[in-house]
Amino acid sequence: MIAVITGDIINSRAEDVGVWLPELKSELKKIGSDPKDWEIYRGDSFQLKTTPEQALKIALVLKTVLKQFKTLDVRMAIGIGEESYTSEKVTEANGSAYINSGECFEDLKKQTLAIKTPWQEFNIVLNLVLDVLELTINNWTPNYALLIKESLKDTSVTQKELADRLDKKQSNISTSLKKAGFDEILKILDYYNTQIKKLC
Repeated sequence: MIAVITGDIINSRAEDVGVWLPELKSELKKIGSDPKDWEIYRGDSFQLKTTPEQALKIALVLKTVLKQFKTLDVRMAIGIGEESYTSEKVTEANGSAYINSGECFEDLKKQTLAIKTPWQEFNIVLNLVLDVLELTINNWTPNYALLIKESLKDTSVTQKELADRLDKKQSNISTSLKKAGFDEILKILDYYNTQIKKLC
């Protein structure tokens, strides 16, 4: 089983590509090599391959990367399934994971994050959870996005360490994490990981 994330940048022309693209590439390089594990195409679309366990966290981190820019957002579809054909380029590989990701992406309307797996009941529950989570994510400021990114990178980091790293007051960090829904994000990731372990 693998996970495939298909995404595109919303309002990509509103910001200087020379600023946001290196940030996106830097994050994608942590996942694997280009173009075998990830590829950016048509200037503002991308596809990447990862493990089912890591998929949701990676998608949320990519959200934080793009939402650090005031006018940008990213639309993503996670597909979980098999890989029946491997290629040197991830965009040329095939299998049910790629099909699920592509179909899920085509079905995105107002949502900017959704998932399609072989398990229908899991899809219904998780997509409902992601819809609710989006209400919070849509209100992230660039500062909230940066804070969540740093917190997700290392969930054991203390608020004091975060405050030092971001040159903020600890009390501000605590309030911002609450407003940005960090505790809820951790609970959702925990639920997701528990279910994926059972299903995969």
